[in-house]
Amino acid sequence: MSWEAQGLPVFRVELWHGLLVLASMALVPLEWVEPGGLLLGGLFMGVNFLLLAVGVRWVIAPFASKGRVRAGVALLILKFCFLLGASWVLLTRIAPDAVSFAVGVNCLILAILWDRLYDTRFGR
Repeated sequence: MSWEAQGLPVFRVELWHGLLVLASMALVPLEWVEPGGLLLGGLFMGVNFLLLAVGVRWVIAPFASKGRVRAGVALLILKFCFLLGASWVLLTRIAPDAVSFAVGVNCLILAILWDRLYDTRFGR
């Protein structure tokens, strides 16, 4: 399978994720969620998912093919520590609405499930 074909599911999940976050914005007029927390949660998880996909494809795979798996895993752990620090700063300094942030975060989980169900049901 080519690199382009492997990147297609990541693109589809990111697209579904963005659409779900935008659809969740319909809850804003009902005052169930705050737009800032919703967008922040969605953006945070979207960037995290994209960095993970890009990191595995462009960092881990080349290191593994050269037999340097430990270096690739160390870079992945560095990414995890960076995102852990970013989430700490985000949740302590900015302090978005917790429910809105959680809805934005969970849009990624729903997007992954929807993509897998859609691909299984209508897959090629």
